[in-house]
Amino acid sequence: MTETEIDPLFDEKPQTTGPVGRRIPLRYLAPNVITVLAICAGLTGIRLAFENRYELAVSMVLLAAFLDGIDGRLARMMKGSTKFGAQMDSLADIVNFGVAPALVLYAYMLDQARSFGWIAALLYCIACCLRLARFNVMLDVVGKPLWQNHFFTGVPAPAGAMLVMLPVYLGFLGLAPTRAIAFAASAYTVGVAVLMISRLPVYSGKAAGTRLRSDWVMPSFLFIVLYVAFLMSYTWETLTLTTICFFLTLPFSARAWKRYEAADRAALANAESAGSESIS
Repeated sequence: MTETEIDPLFDEKPQTTGPVGRRIPLRYLAPNVITVLAICAGLTGIRLAFENRYELAVSMVLLAAFLDGIDGRLARMMKGSTKFGAQMDSLADIVNFGVAPALVLYAYMLDQARSFGWIAALLYCIACCLRLARFNVMLDVVGKPLWQNHFFTGVPAPAGAMLVMLPVYLGFLGLAPTRAIAFAASAYTVGVAVLMISRLPVYSGKAAGTRLRSDWVMPSFLFIVLYVAFLMSYTWETLTLTTICFFLTLPFSARAWKRYEAADRAALANAESAGSESIS
């Protein structure tokens, strides 16, 4: 590679120092390191699950989801977003939000449902892959109304991973993983998979913007500290409640989408009527 060539992985002309070779800025490497650590955490969670160390396995999967969620934001903050990092992040999403939760759930409970449990785990993994592929494709869609950026189409993969682990949370709270419960959990897993690939609008929270009203700063800090404190002290109860609350928000997301659509139709009708009046 000559000094004038652009690195295809990092979208930038690398700095060179003679015979030593090219140097890649550290801001490009740090987010990718976090992505690799997330993959390692997800795969370690699978190993721990098959060693019957389920609580630690779930913790590793949740850690992988957390790391996977911050690597992209870190890249944007450091201005280190690259094509290579985007591809790495997509592959990590499949492992951490699809494969790892499904296999941990299967090892903990779904294996008692035999083939039905395995089919449910497979469907969830495939649905996660389809969901991520659709998300990547929709990033390139142009001309859509700005308000649609406030919604996901279908349950996003990180939320799907949290939802599908609900039977495990309940198991840690005392719900015995019997064969009947395993069949019910398999049906629940298929239901989460359907939600992920559905056209259901899910509120993304982007409408809140990047700025917070001054009178909401202290309550927000208090809420975050309180949530983390409960998560550390009552982990499985807090995760169960969080999952239930997410399900409860879905009807409100669908209603908000319909309100935006109705406003769009009304604006279009007004524009058409105004245009016809001006012509006449």
